Amino acid sequence: MMNLFDFAILSFASLFVIVDPVGLIPTFLVMTQSNTAEERVRMARLASVITFSILILSFLFGQKLLLAFGITLPAFEIAGGIVLLLVALDMLQARRTAIKETQEEKAEGITKEDVAITPMAIPMLAGPGAITAVILLSQKVSTVWHQVILAGNIFLVSFLTFLVLWAVAIHAHKISVIALKITGRLMGLLLAAIAVQFILNGLLVAGLLK
Repeated sequence: MMNLFDFAILSFASLFVIVDPVGLIPTFLVMTQSNTAEERVRMARLASVITFSILILSFLFGQKLLLAFGITLPAFEIAGGIVLLLVALDMLQARRTAIKETQEEKAEGITKEDVAITPMAIPMLAGPGAITAVILLSQKVSTVWHQVILAGNIFLVSFLTFLVLWAVAIHAHKISVIALKITGRLMGLLLAAIAVQFILNGLLVAGLLK
């Protein structure tokens, strides 16, 4: 059983890095270049609410879905770890992974008047990687307090996502591209370590490592 403090740190770091609101900043600015600051703030708020809704539903029903398909915990930990590792490797190269957004989705977003729900919330923020991370973390929940911490961190990450995008909407002219790339690479390194740990945990539970 993971103690509450360690679980709180792991769950927050995992979710914030995989949701990656900082990495979304350049795409957000491109997609909303013709919108006013007020419209950008509204879209940021809606995208954050949708992100929270999707991730909390993944927390509540993700494990039941795995059981319905007969997927074991080790198999999902290994597969999920690989997905997160692919995202991390793209982040280390300072590029947005296709798991979170494709060029077609980005292009579609540029032509849309409102990008809050798609493609921002889905799949750029609450995409396959984020949903996978939530389900993996939910597998480690063993007490009511663990449940409270995970649900709280989902809310906290969603709220921080709004704050990041709100700040960008108001102060777009102050954004440093170099700082964003450095931050993205550091977050990618952290996510890579978390992903490898999930894979190792899956291999240990499956008895493939001793």
